[in-house]
Amino acid sequence: MTTGFVPPPYPYDRLDEITAIAAEHPGGAVDLSIGTPCDPPPAEVIAALADGRLARGYPPSIGAPALRTAAAKWIARRLGAQVDPVTELAACVGTKEFVASVPQYLKLRTPAKDTVLYPAISYPTYAMGAILAGVRPVAYRDLSEIAPADAARALCLWVNSPGNPTGELHDLAAAADWGRQRGVPVLSDECYAEFTYAAPASTILSEGTEGVLAVHSLSKRDNFAGARIGFYAGDADLVHYLREVRKHAGLMPPGPVQNAAIVALEDDVHVEEQRQRYWRRLQRMREILAALGVESQLPAGAFYLWFAAPDGDAWSFARLLAERAGIVCSPGEFYGPASTGYVRLAAVAPDDRIELAAARVGL
Repeated sequence: MTTGFVPPPYPYDRLDEITAIAAEHPGGAVDLSIGTPCDPPPAEVIAALADGRLARGYPPSIGAPALRTAAAKWIARRLGAQVDPVTELAACVGTKEFVASVPQYLKLRTPAKDTVLYPAISYPTYAMGAILAGVRPVAYRDLSEIAPADAARALCLWVNSPGNPTGELHDLAAAADWGRQRGVPVLSDECYAEFTYAAPASTILSEGTEGVLAVHSLSKRDNFAGARIGFYAGDADLVHYLREVRKHAGLMPPGPVQNAAIVALEDDVHVEEQRQRYWRRLQRMREILAALGVESQLPAGAFYLWFAAPDGDAWSFARLLAERAGIVCSPGEFYGPASTGYVRLAAVAPDDRIELAAARVGL
């Protein structure tokens, strides 16, 4: 019997056994697996969210003018690039839905193309977006290694800097140049842009907007993941196409959320405080691993520790980490076959929870 698409298990649903082991500790599990923020958004952002007047009518799918203006000013102020908020920027309902859905819209636009290029070690939604669109997900380790035949078939190329799960900072100028030479749109996922430690924040938009999109989220920057709000900016023709398609799909960020996002984007102080908070947690998590005899390096960006599992067995180490410290981690295979044998820890538990794990290993 012929069957259609069967969704694979959601990666984090596979952690039930590990979570149960960690939960046996007094005080319960310390969950450092999913990169979900745990710290409160600014009080002013929550106050703006509570204004019910904007919940009555349908909100603009592309984002209210005030939101698009705030986003463009933020790009200029924090990342040093210029975009036109009228023609080169639009809102989305959190960036995960954008990442997952954009290949199908690009396929509708260019039916002759059938390939999505994405980093070999990366957020799994890049590949899943291609699968959901019925096109080929093709992983690459380096731009120079992409086969010309795959480039010729490419709907788009994804880049992610700072990268999830590695925290690496990538050469966005080289990616923009690669795409322009081949006529391939380059989609740059920059949701961790302000959480960099080895270099200043950057964006692909510094290379100009032709042929590129930068995708940004307030989930990490503002601890606003539950509100589902983000935006994309870049090539005017591509932005226009995507926002017109998305209008027909009914994709519109809620009005109160757009209002709160304006307040969040206009405040940089809380972001710097969060960046420092993540850095302190990463240092403490590294000490916990060292107490277990595992070496790890602090990342150049984002808020993850990415390290090789002892003996190359990530699942075995995940069980050991749960047994010894009550910590739940993410085995590397969640981020692609090239990640097998690695482990990711996210600095997303409050300080007292991380200290609880530290005490369990004698720190």
